[in-house]
Amino acid sequence: MHDCERPLVVRLASLRAAQTTMQKPTVKVFSTLEELSWAAAARFEEFARIHTVKKKGFSVALSGGLTPKLLYQILASQTFAGRIRGERVHLFQVDERCVPPDHPQSNYGMIRETLLSRVPIPHANVHRMAAEQEDREEACRQYAAELARVLKPEEGELPRLNMVLLGMGPDGHTASLFPGSEALDEQVLWVRPNYLEKLKMHRLTLTLPVLNAAAEVAFLIAGADKAQTLRQVLEGAPGQLPAQKVQPVKGNVTWFVDEAAARLLRPETRG
Repeated sequence: MHDCERPLVVRLASLRAAQTTMQKPTVKVFSTLEELSWAAAARFEEFARIHTVKKKGFSVALSGGLTPKLLYQILASQTFAGRIRGERVHLFQVDERCVPPDHPQSNYGMIRETLLSRVPIPHANVHRMAAEQEDREEACRQYAAELARVLKPEEGELPRLNMVLLGMGPDGHTASLFPGSEALDEQVLWVRPNYLEKLKMHRLTLTLPVLNAAAEVAFLIAGADKAQTLRQVLEGAPGQLPAQKVQPVKGNVTWFVDEAAARLLRPETRG
């Protein structure tokens, strides 16, 4: 049995969760998506600079979608040129649609176009989900093995990413963990396929155990269509929506939110 499938991982992670006090999320509200993206880019650069001086370098999982696109363009701009040591950065994917990398709906394709084609990160340091493979289970096993190879978790430990960038849909989904979908309840596998009935689409996704093992999670949320859901996630009963289930055991969560998405939040939540 591969490391990513060992129930021991789950038992140890659950024990740590019970023994650790969860950090309260930090909410940062900005006037526009552009301001939000510049602030997130600064945070990205800060963590990359801190971790690239260490032997293992900086490991980060990137999301697809419209909201982080501007962030990636900013990171690839002249403003950030030379400020991040690309040879010590390892880029992973949070999730991927089961399409080829040159497909218009490919998360990797968007990341490649906006970021990878413009910054000097070695090809070997870019870890793509091969979601186009016919055998999706095998693609997930391969990606879990890649996480283990690069991040080198100790026996019985989960892979610990330095940073994870997430978004959230109007239905409260994050990564490809949708309400009611099977992958949302996964407690053993690190990566798994997820079929989304309402979209009639297969995807691969990191699972909650991996997301909750990260050192830093940054949610990027923009748009008035997210306002009601964001209020429910941050102020409603816990554990109802997938985004609420992202609670790193030994890490921090920061919400980078634009004013349109934050318009229904109480003043004390806005931070």
